[in-house]
Amino acid sequence: MSAVIGQKAPNFGVSEWVQGAPTNFDQEKDHIVLVEVFQVNCPGCFIYGIPEAINIYNKYKDDGVRVIGIATAFEDFDKNTIENLRMLAETGKVIGETQKALEMYGQLQPGDKIKYKIPFPLAMDNLTKTSGEISQEKILQFIYPQIPDFDSQPEEYRKQIIQRVKDYMKSKEYAAETFEKFSLQGTPSTILVDRKGILRDVSFGQSTDIEAWIKKLLAED
Repeated sequence: MSAVIGQKAPNFGVSEWVQGAPTNFDQEKDHIVLVEVFQVNCPGCFIYGIPEAINIYNKYKDDGVRVIGIATAFEDFDKNTIENLRMLAETGKVIGETQKALEMYGQLQPGDKIKYKIPFPLAMDNLTKTSGEISQEKILQFIYPQIPDFDSQPEEYRKQIIQRVKDYMKSKEYAAETFEKFSLQGTPSTILVDRKGILRDVSFGQSTDIEAWIKKLLAED
């Protein structure tokens, strides 16, 4: 089941919780839920994505807002692992491109550790090894959320997009349940669900309106 904005949010996928108590959308009734989706090997996630989520957590945790971090993997499968997520949660140590970028910006402490503690629950996305033929249905399920008017596009354009998506899917070693279920475009991404469990917003990249969304949802009955 793919997520649709304005409809009941399906539960996100988790293979393991590394910090905090296990939970999901259907267990957070009457709470606003912000899910920060990141990769361990993603500089932008640590420069603005996670700090923004921590800011929301600190400001609104007593107002019925829950913040959850989900580490996913759609590339660099050797680095975006449960082991490196566990190391991050337990020691604050980062790796790979994240480490290089934070060093460059002077944002690391000795021992390649981030300067902040992630205070909210952290889990690993549910990854499954990809195998077998890639069906036309699966390709279209990937395309439609990003190109809603895909069927009305010229035939040659549709063929090119289908082939491009097929090549992309073949290059992936793993399928990530949360990443795909919510049709995420990359990391960092945020998933926002209101008190009634309705999916209200999915955003990719550096966001400037997450707090505005939180305030709007808090003002709703």
